[in-house]
Amino acid sequence: MSKDVQPIFILPEGTQRTTGKNAQRNNILAGKLISETVRTTLGPKGMDKMIVGSMGDVTVTNDGVTILQEMQIEHPAAKMIVEVAKTQEEEIGDGTTTAVVVAGELLKQAEELLEQNIHPTVIVRGYRQAAEKAQEILKSIAENVSSEDDEILKKIASTAICGKGAESAKEKLSELAVRAVKKVSDEEFNKDDIKLEKKTGGAIEDTELIEGIVIEKEIVHPGMPKQIKNCKIALIDSALEIKNTEIDAKISITDPSQMQAFLEQEEKMLQTMVDKVVKSGANVIFCQKGVDDMAQHFLAKKGIVVARRLKQSDMKAISRATGAKIVSNLDDLNEKDLGKAGTVEERKIGEDEMIFITECENPKSVTVLVRGGTEHIVDEAKRAMTDAIGDVAAALKVGKVVAGAGAPETELAKELRKYSESLSGREQLAVKAFAHAMEIIPKTLAENAGLDPIDILTEIKSKHEQGQKWAGVDAFTGKIIDSWEFGVIEPLNIKTQAISSASEVTQMILRIDDVIAGSKEAGPAGGMPAGMPPGMGM
Repeated sequence: MSKDVQPIFILPEGTQRTTGKNAQRNNILAGKLISETVRTTLGPKGMDKMIVGSMGDVTVTNDGVTILQEMQIEHPAAKMIVEVAKTQEEEIGDGTTTAVVVAGELLKQAEELLEQNIHPTVIVRGYRQAAEKAQEILKSIAENVSSEDDEILKKIASTAICGKGAESAKEKLSELAVRAVKKVSDEEFNKDDIKLEKKTGGAIEDTELIEGIVIEKEIVHPGMPKQIKNCKIALIDSALEIKNTEIDAKISITDPSQMQAFLEQEEKMLQTMVDKVVKSGANVIFCQKGVDDMAQHFLAKKGIVVARRLKQSDMKAISRATGAKIVSNLDDLNEKDLGKAGTVEERKIGEDEMIFITECENPKSVTVLVRGGTEHIVDEAKRAMTDAIGDVAAALKVGKVVAGAGAPETELAKELRKYSESLSGREQLAVKAFAHAMEIIPKTLAENAGLDPIDILTEIKSKHEQGQKWAGVDAFTGKIIDSWEFGVIEPLNIKTQAISSASEVTQMILRIDDVIAGSKEAGPAGGMPAGMPPGMGM
């Protein structure tokens, strides 16, 4: 056999492959970079990010998941960390930065263990044991909360808003968030039941809760009243128009009188449609499809208010607020299908007309109309409200809360260290590393507030050793406080979800020892931006 053996190519040309330690290092580096990016936004003294999209649209935000989604991240391992933030957002609605920062720190601690030649599967096993123990510890330190505890619920909402652009109005916004959640959550809370409408103009303090629905539509005909009381509302998802034929058809008209008859017939059909509506007793119609001009004219004559081309989500929200049933066929419309509301009126908010459906008897869907001086302020206020509402709902769902300000994480670290001593074998080191990673939250809170993280950490740890489980860091004064007394309160499941998903994604990344990237036509180095070493593409 000849000496010069031909190399064998198994993968297509242009494929990049990183294996073993290099693959792990790159993936860990990507995860740490993502975590570093959002770390500075954590806590009441966190800063904001300005992200300019490819079309020049600007987003200014403090919200972890918004930052990561707007950044359009390319690196596959970094994308996995972004998924953690998305899960946190969907499950709870808040705590996305915490989840990402914890994931980044778990990777950093794992990297140090890898350098000591500890096998990734040992670290993964230790992390899994630590994550399970962490859930137990968190549940054991949590306090109970119910829908009667208005003060605690307001503190939860206010903790969520703190550090966001809307902080100036946090008293008002937290009260609205609590009222909104309590209004719609009888059996099961559904976040779609609280509609957040934003309108530029006014100040954040002008944000209001409408016990009913606000939709960004106008009344279709100038002859219709702009306000109507004692409303009986019909929701129709078919068009109030003459249907066109399905197949191409021609109508031959040979005589002007036939033309007249044809038009009269069309008018008569529309009149019949309107009569069906009138007969049902409805005085307000929301139509998901179009409404013919002639039909509008007839309805206006009867003093009936009409809005058309509504989104399906708006139709469902009106149905939940007023008790109206959505009807697909006009022939079936009767009084039982109608919903009730005290007032339906059109108001001009900022530049646009909006329809307010208010004074609903027992609305299962409400609207928060978020206001603010500029578009960016309104957007950020809306994100703050989403977080606050998510937190209050999450707290009521599990009925348990913990204090914030880095207290639960420090307590976790302390208890996990104790637990690690009961383990033999190298897993003990992984559990210790997990415990150490938990301290990144109080450490980051201190850093973002311009305090010395080492001083704060040693002081906060000694308080916890003395049995003060709610000792946390006050970012404003730099002192160690009892965060429960200070009203820094968060739902338990923000913490449990953040730690479990951060731990899961870390375990997944640590198990990867081979990255095979197919070639992309775009950009050099498999689609990475030019000038970046592989593994750094963000």
